[in-house]
Amino acid sequence: MNVLEGYGLTETTAGSTQNTPDAMNIGSVGQPFFGTSIAIAEDGEVMIKGGQIFTGYWNDKQATAEAIEPDGWFHSGDIGEIDENGFLWITGRKKEIIVTAGGKNVAPAVLEDRIRAHPLVSQVVVIGEGQPFIAALISIDDQALPDWASSHGKTSADLRDLLDDPDLKAEIQTADDDANTTVSRAEAIKTFRILPEDLTVEDGGLTPTFKVRRANVTDRYRSVVSDIYQPK
Repeated sequence: MNVLEGYGLTETTAGSTQNTPDAMNIGSVGQPFFGTSIAIAEDGEVMIKGGQIFTGYWNDKQATAEAIEPDGWFHSGDIGEIDENGFLWITGRKKEIIVTAGGKNVAPAVLEDRIRAHPLVSQVVVIGEGQPFIAALISIDDQALPDWASSHGKTSADLRDLLDDPDLKAEIQTADDDANTTVSRAEAIKTFRILPEDLTVEDGGLTPTFKVRRANVTDRYRSVVSDIYQPK
């Protein structure tokens, strides 16, 4: 099955860009539809202009003014890039941008998606707001762990027994290293911690649509975060 990714928001009344059978770049969300213009603002936000842009939020002039510029450009709230062939790449959400103590803006989704692709990883939360470096909280896939433990000669497949296991840490480090190849040194993950359990909807770590609740996770594991950034 040939899957063609596209991109749009409710405010753009569905799609604004689309890969097609004749113009496809896997990983991107395609090129703009006819009559649609896409631009990237100075802060990296994706801006959209065209006849499909909504006219405003119902009875909310302030929100409308914040979303749509006088010349018609709509603020998507997403961070992205446009390549030399006009394909749009979404790299994160503007509200999720992490600003380090050194003033570096980091889009966590780029790192998180790459690490999450590792078969042992379930969820990733990149942290570092106001801190000197970027770090990550990583949860392990409960279903993948037993096979990994067996193939590596571990006597236990219980994550609590493997939290400090050097082989498990080395395995996750490979995912971390791979993710770091996609960003600059200042944006790279310096260290990570493996969480003692996976994130779930029931414990508030995930939304009902399985998106990570960042604030909930960092609050629940604030002692882990403190340990990461505590001066050694």
